[in-house]
Amino acid sequence: MTVNWDVDTWSAAAAGGPRTSRQSDLFDALVEIFLAEGFARFTLADLAGRLRCSKSTLYTLAHSKEQLAVAVVVHFFRSAAERIDDSLRSAPDPADRLRRYLDGVAAELRPASAAFRADLAAFPPARAIYERNTSIAAAKLRTLVAEGVAVGVFREVDARFVGQVATLAMVGIQQGTIERQTGLADADAYAQLAGLLLHGLARRDGDATAG
Repeated sequence: MTVNWDVDTWSAAAAGGPRTSRQSDLFDALVEIFLAEGFARFTLADLAGRLRCSKSTLYTLAHSKEQLAVAVVVHFFRSAAERIDDSLRSAPDPADRLRRYLDGVAAELRPASAAFRADLAAFPPARAIYERNTSIAAAKLRTLVAEGVAVGVFREVDARFVGQVATLAMVGIQQGTIERQTGLADADAYAQLAGLLLHGLARRDGDATAG
């Protein structure tokens, strides 16, 4: 059987229309299950039993187990992004914004079990969602670094270079290279990246002022 792995097609199917509060609650519950136990081994009947609902209820969320898996992964990353963005709104200082951003990413990924990460890597549509969110996160990080350099909160560095180095690290985290070579889970790797960037960007006594 030929399967269309195009991420836009799968994301559109996963997004669906407006959700009821019951459907949102089901997605939240599915995120908890998937993060803790992965998703590849479950059937729709298994999930319906865990959620104490009918299979027909799950079919209102997605048309197949595969689409449901993608929908749940989309819901996880979308909800995580909204929470992280909310935390940035009360942080006008660029250094605090960068810290909150990377700490937020680490916190959101921390509940992800090895089983979830393995299933994410093995299932192309879900992996593509992670890749897309990594690209978005890398672009956001580059913007935060550039903002801090521009106002003099960070020392004079080439923001494009720092952003690109951080992007390579984030891609390595997403692709599993960092975990394979260091043993660090994604959340811990993001925490280490936050410390490295903030320490490296911090102004030292004697640094020239901006402008």
